[in-house]
Amino acid sequence: MSIRLLYLIFVRVCGWLVLLDRSSTSENVELLVLWHEVAVLRRTQPRPW
Repeated sequence: MSIRLLYLIFVRVCGWLVLLDRSSTSENVELLVLWHEVAVLRRTQPRPW
């Protein structure tokens, strides 16, 4: 149980460290990918009106 908790804490801290080191280019790429995903979802799932 405690090993799993330590592992989860370690993974979370590593994720935060990666976020601190990100460049603006990688953030821009992530935004473009998310915008594309939203556009695809809007085409495949029409709004229920």
